[in-house]
Amino acid sequence: MRSLLQFLARNSFLFLFLALEVVSMTLIVNYNNFQRVKFLNSSNRISASIYKTTDDFTAYFKLRKENEELANENAKLRTKLQKLQVAEIFGSIDTTRKDTTYQFIPARVINNSTNKQYNYLTIDKGALDGIEPDMGIIGPKGVVGLVTNVTDHYSSGPSLLNKRWRVSAKIKKNAYFGSLSWDGTDYQYAQLNEIPFHVELAKGDTIITSGYSSIFPEGILLGVIDDFNHNSGANFYQIKIKLSSNFKTISNVELVKNKHIKEQEKLEILNNND
Repeated sequence: MRSLLQFLARNSFLFLFLALEVVSMTLIVNYNNFQRVKFLNSSNRISASIYKTTDDFTAYFKLRKENEELANENAKLRTKLQKLQVAEIFGSIDTTRKDTTYQFIPARVINNSTNKQYNYLTIDKGALDGIEPDMGIIGPKGVVGLVTNVTDHYSSGPSLLNKRWRVSAKIKKNAYFGSLSWDGTDYQYAQLNEIPFHVELAKGDTIITSGYSSIFPEGILLGVIDDFNHNSGANFYQIKIKLSSNFKTISNVELVKNKHIKEQEKLEILNNND
């Protein structure tokens, strides 16, 4: 208490000066119309600026929450769509079936690279969320990557922009299939391999997952044909694909869980050993 009183005593002239300044400003604003208008306009501008900054800050977090809610809803709708497709195959409209092959789990990308030869993603979901190795990763516009490493709360794996990874793909209009891979150059483009030169192609043809793997269901978008050519004497086209996913802006994704993957892989191993 004594220290406070000493501080006030040492700075009494300063506090008196500030008090007189406030009184003077109050008198000027209250008894001079021009100064009052100027003061109110200035204070309104400052208040508006503060309100806008606060509103932008709040809207940012609100938008993030809305995006997460939208991702959850998309995952539910995709799972229901898969149930409908299974019901159609079996000639039934019973959408309460629980034995569909694929389940979709919403997640968010928290780390991602695009400028390396072997690019990886990190996802904010892990083993405690039901995530396992060999689950596919898809975004709003198609295939994104593959889960290979899982901890309790996180998972990671190669993105489509990884030279070590290939995806089984096919041309939507004629079902000819091959493998899609990245050559390590441009993050917007990949190559479709093993398509025979007698197949009819056109720029803009849609490329989708073939369904011939245990990772992705059939029909997930990969991209469109940007260019193609056939070297004399070669049996296959050289096909350049414009990827549908923009890997510079990937945020909300879905993890594709094949509930029968172990059974399928076990059977395929037996076939390979024959």
